Amino acid sequence: MQSHTIYQYFIEILTMRKIYTFLFLILYSELLIAQKLKSDTTQHLNEVEVIGVRERIQIERLPDVHGTYLTAGKKNEVVQLGGVNANIAERNARQIFAKIPGIFVYDMDGSGNQINVSTRGLDPHRSWEFNIRYNGVLGNTDMYGYPASHYNPPAESFERVEIVRGTGSLQYGAQFGGMINYVNKQADTTKRFSFESVNSVGSFGLLSSYNAVGGRVGKLTYYAYYHRRNSNGYRQNSRSEAASQFVKLQYDFSSKLSLKAEFGHTDYVYQIPGPLTDSMFYDNPRMSTRARNYYEPDIYLPSVTLHWQMGPRTLLKWTNSMVLGFRNSAMIDAFATVKDAIEPSTGQYKNRQVDIDKFNSFTSELRLSHQYQTGRIRGVLVGGIQLMNNDLNRKQMGKGSTGSDYDLTLIVPNDWGRDMHFRTKNVALFVENVLYITPKLSISPGFRLENGQTDFTGYIRYLKPEVVPNRIPHQFPLFGISAQFRIDKDNRFYGGWSQAYRPVILKDIIPASVLERADKNLKDAEGYNAEIGLSGRKGKIHYDLSAFFVQYNNRLGSLILNDPDGTAYVFRTNIGDSRTKGVEVYVEYEFIRRNKTRLSAFTSTAYMDARYVSGSVTNGKENQSIKGNKVESVPEWTSRNGIEFTCHWLSATLLYSNVSKSFADAFNTVAATANGAKGVVPSYRLVDLNTTFHLTNRYTFRLSVNNLMNKSYFTKRPTFYPGPGIWPSDGRSIVATVGVNI
Repeated sequence: MQSHTIYQYFIEILTMRKIYTFLFLILYSELLIAQKLKSDTTQHLNEVEVIGVRERIQIERLPDVHGTYLTAGKKNEVVQLGGVNANIAERNARQIFAKIPGIFVYDMDGSGNQINVSTRGLDPHRSWEFNIRYNGVLGNTDMYGYPASHYNPPAESFERVEIVRGTGSLQYGAQFGGMINYVNKQADTTKRFSFESVNSVGSFGLLSSYNAVGGRVGKLTYYAYYHRRNSNGYRQNSRSEAASQFVKLQYDFSSKLSLKAEFGHTDYVYQIPGPLTDSMFYDNPRMSTRARNYYEPDIYLPSVTLHWQMGPRTLLKWTNSMVLGFRNSAMIDAFATVKDAIEPSTGQYKNRQVDIDKFNSFTSELRLSHQYQTGRIRGVLVGGIQLMNNDLNRKQMGKGSTGSDYDLTLIVPNDWGRDMHFRTKNVALFVENVLYITPKLSISPGFRLENGQTDFTGYIRYLKPEVVPNRIPHQFPLFGISAQFRIDKDNRFYGGWSQAYRPVILKDIIPASVLERADKNLKDAEGYNAEIGLSGRKGKIHYDLSAFFVQYNNRLGSLILNDPDGTAYVFRTNIGDSRTKGVEVYVEYEFIRRNKTRLSAFTSTAYMDARYVSGSVTNGKENQSIKGNKVESVPEWTSRNGIEFTCHWLSATLLYSNVSKSFADAFNTVAATANGAKGVVPSYRLVDLNTTFHLTNRYTFRLSVNNLMNKSYFTKRPTFYPGPGIWPSDGRSIVATVGVNI
């Protein structure tokens, strides 16, 4: 059966009148049979004083069955943000994820604007190797065209962050990294109205304000926030202005049936200071090579979720969501060695290039979990259908203004060098089943069937019209299996193997010039994740020890080929395979744990060996083998180590981070090029100090000193946005935060 026929078939199923009539009858019947609330009664209880130790950044694990998700046998972590001593106002990822071994943090868009992370040798650009979710709602901008996460809510709004590694990808979708789910704070349902305000000031002109309200009135629960953050930035010409809003309304028809609507919006404008060469960086890491470059992602994330407890053992969840908005930029995109100066002949600057991406992504995900018993074997079955209908409209190479302010105006309206559509229709069917062979031993086999197609149309001015169209099928049967043995209630062995794939995205198939061509038979990247580990706690020790292997086939790159007449051209195609293997270690030891005092030390360390096992890439003149070379931007060692102390109302964390060197390109170039685009990314060592003062139950004060020793460092030499070269990370900064909760 053809992919478009399958897609139409499922659309017809989901849009049949009988389905909607059935859902209406369900809602109506639930309203009729819902019991009336019992009259309020008042009972006076004796006062009870509870004395305990406030938990600080203890990494938790998800239960085997988490709503309509299965995590038994899979490596997973939960970071409770309420227990984190960190620079929350600027979403400092190395502090938030301090106890998650193997997290690689890429500093790119200035502090606070974006979280860019990866694990296990994958690409950290806008966390796009992960299935990114917000309250379970898919947040990747366009999973098949541009899977980056441009939606950026403030960390002040997060209650926790859930991370499931790549062996869980059968349940989430087309990414090797697995899933990161950012879960919002919840309304206080014991009150009709509650209010929270978190306000921060800091170095480099930082001003941040987060204000939220929530409560419950009858069967309606509401929560909403408004956030603004401005900063002048660490470097010259690196100012940013961010704003975000969020509203959540949930109506409980009964204790079993609820309908939730969420609407989120984030927007920030970042003045891009430009890349540096190595000599520029070592001379002054705060300098700028651009004063007229700007970038803005303006994203809306609406969703509606039906949550129905159909019976004591059966749960249905149906989520319909969209990612809408724009990714805008106006910039001089060139190497650091190219100056952006006034031209003597015109008395003006050069015209900037304007690029605009318009996102229109729709996802419908129906999930069902069911618990059952077959003889002595207990099981939980999770399955569902995911439909995607996405249209990414990319307009690029527009001739912009010669001014210095943020301006998307074109000299000639609608005159674009490239105007393209990347349309995807995809349907996925997934099933996973955990079988409890004994009360301690479980096995979880599963599969996912992906079937869809992406059509690339439009025009690229420097290419012939017949060269542009491209069609990419997405047809994958994916299989996996996980197992878990619980030694006791706190400790477990786990392990698994799961296939995964990553779609060819729009960036991969756009020829940069008339000298480039895109392969009409491009293949999606595919491979698998494998892991084995031991986690839990024993006495004063908390631990998670794991080993992993990631096979990543059909990586994208460029080759030099020749026409029959001998004319050379650059061919964008699948160039080879890579594999990453390593170990991840988290160990924390509590030296002191008393009623109001706690002292502990931890290490969160990962070793990774990521190498190409086959492939060739053009070096500009000829094709050169990269077999045996290290994968770019993958340090062998990433280690974060800390000491935590809690005493009464004071909590403090001293964090030491050590990241080894990495390479910027597949050729493992050691000596830096003159423009800074290639060369080694040096190792770096950082110290952070974060303190939290719980003045009362309502008032909190935080003080963060980031990069205490004021080290100059950078994390990556990007090959595309925000431009090839060195992008310095922030030096020492201080952030003070006051929180009020009423």
